[in-house]
Amino acid sequence: MSKKLVKEVKRSYKAHFNTKPLMIFSPGRINLIGEHTDYNEGYVFPAATNKGIALAIQKSSSKKSKVYALNMQEMHEFSLHKIDALKDGGWKNYILGVVAEIQKAGIQLENFNAAFAGNIPSGAGMSSSAALENSFVFGLNELFDFGLSKKQMILISQKAEHNFVGVKCGIMDQYASMFGEKGSALLLDCRTVKSQTYKIDFKKYKLILINTNVKHDLSESAYNDRREACEKVSNKLNISALRDASKEGLNAIKNDISEEDYQKALYVIEENERVQLFAKAIQDDNIDALGNLLYQSHHGLSSQYKVSCKELDFLVEKAKVNPNILGARMMGGGFGGCTINLILKSEVAKFKRDITKKFKNEFGRDCSIYKVKLSEGTQIID
Repeated sequence: MSKKLVKEVKRSYKAHFNTKPLMIFSPGRINLIGEHTDYNEGYVFPAATNKGIALAIQKSSSKKSKVYALNMQEMHEFSLHKIDALKDGGWKNYILGVVAEIQKAGIQLENFNAAFAGNIPSGAGMSSSAALENSFVFGLNELFDFGLSKKQMILISQKAEHNFVGVKCGIMDQYASMFGEKGSALLLDCRTVKSQTYKIDFKKYKLILINTNVKHDLSESAYNDRREACEKVSNKLNISALRDASKEGLNAIKNDISEEDYQKALYVIEENERVQLFAKAIQDDNIDALGNLLYQSHHGLSSQYKVSCKELDFLVEKAKVNPNILGARMMGGGFGGCTINLILKSEVAKFKRDITKKFKNEFGRDCSIYKVKLSEGTQIID
């Protein structure tokens, strides 16, 4: 985590509220493989990163709660007696949602003051929303001694996003942000909400993210459309989620559903298989297999699930012809955001120069490149 970010948030809090705060860091996450499988009760392979949200929070004796967003330089003041989602509320709705869901759980909450800022790149698909939700539920739990478990906290974060933001997200983002472990990724079963930790040694390779810096308007509505399509096929198969589907079962109803829905369901079945194969490849220390699975995942996301875009496909195609890159794929909900790439450490600088130039020539704008480390989950910091 960035010590500079933490200092800035602490300084900002003291300037606005003049008391000593409790400091929390909540990380963003990357997902190595397993995209759009979480809301199908399947498997995912996320990890917390060293980029995230720093929160300063403390009890308040005033009649209202106040939250200052340092990145936006906006203060929001609200009463705990009537919490409603705001029209075009942006960052405020994530926090109001957490507060409302804590209250719905029958927990008495008192007023508080907070300041926060993040260094998660905007639109990168690293789930700054989950990091923000988790920082607040974790901070409030610590401050007021609610006694909530981490699992209870992430469910509050998820409900906040469902009910106050209107995105029917799965549990992966909140889970990875809360439970992440240093140098490791988590094989998460989204049905049982239990994970197995895999220590990962990428050897001569490292992970880099390339942000297209685009977010196509489709993203939110298309996400909910994909979710509905999956539920429709599940109902046709008479199962609770596509997690339980097989290729044989899907082929048996192929004539009863559209080709688009067939391909989406097939993608989910195959992506769940890829997540399991990815875990096996880590156990077997087979780094080449990891790269191949990343490419297969992107192909499915682009041609079957249809959540990619020309910018993401361009970056993955350029990675494929580069012998120093083991694998690449789009990461996150889609229609923009990042690709995740497994590249030889010694070739990172050259590749950055090369891909930046090619992307600019193709699209007339810049991409951004970030190195990420696999880090610890939401925590109190000194």
